[in-house]
Amino acid sequence: MNAQVALKQYGQVKVNAGVAGASSHDLIKMLYDGLLERIAQTKGAMEQKDIELKNKRLNQAVAIVSGLRESLNHESGVELSTRLDDIYDYVQRRLWQAHTQNNVNMLDECTALVTEISSAWAEIGSQV
Repeated sequence: MNAQVALKQYGQVKVNAGVAGASSHDLIKMLYDGLLERIAQTKGAMEQKDIELKNKRLNQAVAIVSGLRESLNHESGVELSTRLDDIYDYVQRRLWQAHTQNNVNMLDECTALVTEISSAWAEIGSQV
């Protein structure tokens, strides 16, 4: 078996195991972590001029942001969910702009925004 295939399968098993036992709060934290990882990978691919990997990782990052947007509960906490939706929309647009312009500074901006939200989310979890 190819080492890359084995590593990928291990990673998938690890993710599936983590998801199976996770609370809804933990799942959102996993999305934030995955998003930050994909943005970092996109940045690395951009710096290495690996167009294929850049496209793949950026598409994954955008998909995660879409998942975060879909997870918003607009029934309770309308003001907060609206603000988060606006931030997620902005992050998605900046990711695409960074992609088309090969601009790592825009990726850094997205990382900063997501890190701030992720940190707040983690803090909420520690208080529950």
